[in-house]
Amino acid sequence: MIRAAGIQLHKNGKAVYYDANGISVKPGDYVVVETGKGNELGQVILGCRDADPETLPTPILKIIRIATEEDIQRGTENRRKEQEAYIICQKKIAEHKLDMKLVSVEYTFDNSKILFYFTANGRVDFRSLVKDLASVFKMRIELRQIGVRDEAKLLGGLGPCGRPICCGTFLDDFQPVSIKMAKEQNLSLNPAKISGVCGRLMCCLKYEQDHYEKTRKRMPRVGREVSTPDGTGTVTDLNIVKETVFVRITNGDSSEIKEYALENISGKDGEGFCVKKETEKNRITEDQSSRMKDEKKPEKADEGEKTGEDKTVYDNRNNNASRERKNRMSHEKKRPERSGTESPLGKPVMRENPNRNENKKEDSATSAETPKNSSSWADALEKAMNAIH
Repeated sequence: MIRAAGIQLHKNGKAVYYDANGISVKPGDYVVVETGKGNELGQVILGCRDADPETLPTPILKIIRIATEEDIQRGTENRRKEQEAYIICQKKIAEHKLDMKLVSVEYTFDNSKILFYFTANGRVDFRSLVKDLASVFKMRIELRQIGVRDEAKLLGGLGPCGRPICCGTFLDDFQPVSIKMAKEQNLSLNPAKISGVCGRLMCCLKYEQDHYEKTRKRMPRVGREVSTPDGTGTVTDLNIVKETVFVRITNGDSSEIKEYALENISGKDGEGFCVKKETEKNRITEDQSSRMKDEKKPEKADEGEKTGEDKTVYDNRNNNASRERKNRMSHEKKRPERSGTESPLGKPVMRENPNRNENKKEDSATSAETPKNSSSWADALEKAMNAIH
């Protein structure tokens, strides 16, 4: 356990927990903390409390010291400079005719660098813009391209629910959200109703998605026939939040739609849709896994060191193996033997090649002539050699 305090670095930013580092702070105090961009000035939002290091985001940064009056004055001066730099940068962007939108400007606490955040549809060649800004501010310039969600996170705002947007208050990272989640939750597919201030699908669609998926698996699908206390009917709609089912029951020429709890309906075969079904299935799987573990134990033990309980299991397994072997042998005996009768297609006919004998004769003739020809050539060669000498 460590002592941690919630620090807010920006006006619309979220509170991040920092290691108190043995410093006693209270809400409202200004402190200097370490960040990935260097030292920064922040304000204590949540006082010191005991926290588990595993639950805190890594790496766990520390509070360096309590801010002095000079540090607070420097932070206020940096906020004023950021507004001036924002106006200057917008003018430079218009002069260079770049297709980019400036979002915010940030001065580092030690005034060593200025960060400009912008959005654009594609890649932007801003090298000439950086040189122009460096000649104006006489310090290091850094331009960072961000997405529309990061833009909303930096600027903050109110969501359709009337509360501050999630990404600007407590979300650490953005989870993938798809239109399938809106369909699963029976929401209107109107983009104006399921989109946030950034223009993308709202992040809150992800919060209840797991519950909807698990509950929908236990509920009957629309169009299925189910049995209810009032008779058999067809499912017309589902209420995932209340876990109720709307069933159309037909009585003669008239029909009526009624709402039933999930535990009060069952399938045509009497199978229920309640949560007990899932728990019973889990219990069965647990029993099977424990039984498999018990069966594996006798294999590891030596035959001479088996306990009485292990011996019974081992004997039972041997008996089962021998019983299976006997059944297999009896099954083979009962299998009918093949009779000597001919197949319906008849016996295969062996046909001889008529050219086979002629080929043999030709081969024998050539083999017989070969030594004669070879001997005549040898005699002619010997006579020629004698004539030369």
